[in-house]
Amino acid sequence: MRTTVRLDEQLLADAKRLAANSGRTLTSLLNEGLRSVLARHDTGASPEPRVLPTGGSGGLRPGVTMDKNATVRDIMDGETRYCWT
Repeated sequence: MRTTVRLDEQLLADAKRLAANSGRTLTSLLNEGLRSVLARHDTGASPEPRVLPTGGSGGLRPGVTMDKNATVRDIMDGETRYCWT
């Protein structure tokens, strides 16, 4: 299929150079690149698990339970009834 796209001039020059140096056509290089990007964003693929940053030690603050998000929200909002000194 034939289509028209606008590419950054330097990107196009680099792509043409790579295609020529590897004995390929610009079309095959662009097809491979686009397939690679689409494969990474495939909705069927599960994202890699992320490690959430944590700080401190000793677990939760006294009186905080992860079962009650209202308590955590109050602490984050600075409610004094949940502040310990």
